[in-house]
Amino acid sequence: MKRPESFVDELSEILIRHHAIEPEESKIYKEQFEQSDLDEFEDFLLEEGLVSKEELLEALGAYYEVPWVDMEGIMIDPELVRNFPKDFLLRNEIIPIQLEEDFLTVAAAHPDDETLLSNIGRFVDVDVRFQVSFARDITDTVKEMYDHAVTEVADDVDLNTEHREEDEAAHQGEFYDEEEED
Repeated sequence: MKRPESFVDELSEILIRHHAIEPEESKIYKEQFEQSDLDEFEDFLLEEGLVSKEELLEALGAYYEVPWVDMEGIMIDPELVRNFPKDFLLRNEIIPIQLEEDFLTVAAAHPDDETLLSNIGRFVDVDVRFQVSFARDITDTVKEMYDHAVTEVADDVDLNTEHREEDEAAHQGEFYDEEEED
């Protein structure tokens, strides 16, 4: 979901109020962003090292009026994530991060997207609370969680093969032992 142009201005104003950037820097950054190849203003700010990750997350939280979450290092239950199709999570740039009683906390790159609640409601029947995070961190985490799930299955298959081979070897050993006793 492409954000409106006013997003850049509003986020810049929040960053100024939070003393993350100076007013004169705001104009320069906006011009540089418009000339860059990046689609998202926050990606530009981070890649150019113009603000810290935490400063930007705080500003996004203020912009959307929701808490923010840094996806790096957060522990997420893989089963919770697998309640949703991978393509759905990637397309909407969301990931469920915690389920407590009747509340599901979801990290979203665009928590103001009016379709999110109804779309999420197709998969779960609980109240949803949003937190904002970076789109690329969310999508990277989703991909990692699903790729990890595939790896786990592959590891299990390898373990099953190993166990079967061990059992066969053990049975062969028992067979040879029986022959030796005769």
